[in-house]
Amino acid sequence: MTICYTLSQFYDAISLVPKGYEVGFVPTMGALHQGHISLVNRAAADCKIVVVSIFVNPTQFNNPADLEKYPRTLENDCEMLEKAGATIVFIPSIEEIYPQKDNRIFDLGGLDSNGEGPHRPGHFNGVAQVVTRLFDIVEPKFAYFGEKDFQQLAIIRYFSKKLNYPLSIVSCPTVRESDGLAMSSRNLLLTPEHRKVAPAIYKTLKKAAKIATAQNLSQICPAPQELTKWVISEINSEPLLKTEYAEIVDSISLCPVKSWDEADEIQLCTAVFAGAVRLIDNIKLK
Repeated sequence: MTICYTLSQFYDAISLVPKGYEVGFVPTMGALHQGHISLVNRAAADCKIVVVSIFVNPTQFNNPADLEKYPRTLENDCEMLEKAGATIVFIPSIEEIYPQKDNRIFDLGGLDSNGEGPHRPGHFNGVAQVVTRLFDIVEPKFAYFGEKDFQQLAIIRYFSKKLNYPLSIVSCPTVRESDGLAMSSRNLLLTPEHRKVAPAIYKTLKKAAKIATAQNLSQICPAPQELTKWVISEINSEPLLKTEYAEIVDSISLCPVKSWDEADEIQLCTAVFAGAVRLIDNIKLK
């Protein structure tokens, strides 16, 4: 495994890749867990060359304090990636990625109008900035993203297609702890008390999916708005959790639905504060 800290080191390393070898790319912000490793494993199964980037992107943090406290575990990250079979690990500085301030504003097709968008102004534009920059550098054939960040995945698919990137976006299932909590780098920041109750988020989502499925089959459906209210109430019944939002949306447009027949595929997405730590999760309802 080759570790590169500069663009010149990366270009030297990638130049050694034999012609015809497809490159699989896994962009990360570090603090790796088995969710990230599942992406690397999928990339390794698909491609002979696996590039993983570790870069905590400042342009996608609307809260400077959130950027400052984002966990960094670089030594452990590299050990995990070597065991997982990564070929090249790219760990650039901010100056390498943004030699000049990135003022690009992206058309996100309105996919940032709901969910995370209003609660994290500028976040998805920052995601687009760094992802396109990394795509331009790495030039992968495949890029791998987790379904835990459901809205982010949809947005990356949108702008990658709109900008005609010659690559495939591969979505990979959410990886969970044994108690159901979606794996996230932010889980490292949870206090023991908040970690204990955090699985209630996914437990509630599973209950909601069961309700939606049962009601759909019987054709006696509570309105999506009513199920959303129930989800919020159920999560907030745990005193250590506070729902920021819960939305039942069209899986393609990401717009909230008012009836179950409004979209062929429907997703329930939520963001919840466990103390000071913000956790997101989602589940397919239809």
